[in-house]
Amino acid sequence: MTADRPARVEDVHELAMGLPHVTVVHGTRGNAVYQVGGKSFVFFRTPRPDAVDATTGERLPDVIVFWVESEADKLALVQDETTPFFTTPHFDGHDSVLVQASRLGEITRQELAELVQDAWLAQASARRRAAWLAEHATVEQEA
Repeated sequence: MTADRPARVEDVHELAMGLPHVTVVHGTRGNAVYQVGGKSFVFFRTPRPDAVDATTGERLPDVIVFWVESEADKLALVQDETTPFFTTPHFDGHDSVLVQASRLGEITRQELAELVQDAWLAQASARRRAAWLAEHATVEQEA
């Protein structure tokens, strides 16, 4: 096994599409939206007025949204100053975190894989979630 490396945008696409029952739809500006069972779990957001560069005030052009399991999971990520994750008032009450694509390299590919898997698990049906967890518990036990 090779050493883990910094995460990249390409990894988001690869990891999301590597999960079962995933479809990708594209927003009005061509942005990728990954879904399981018709529910989004990762999407590339178009520039919005609630996510701006603190220095320039310009809208951030590279925000990615990841669903999380709970508000507690969200807070753990956004309150940890060592991570690139953030939220905006627009996402108050929404179990998701945001990250700029340009800052993905601040986490490892393995950390990104866990984030994408957790996002999928948060949105997948109970049946799909149980099947995936059962399959991966066996793989982990064999390792």
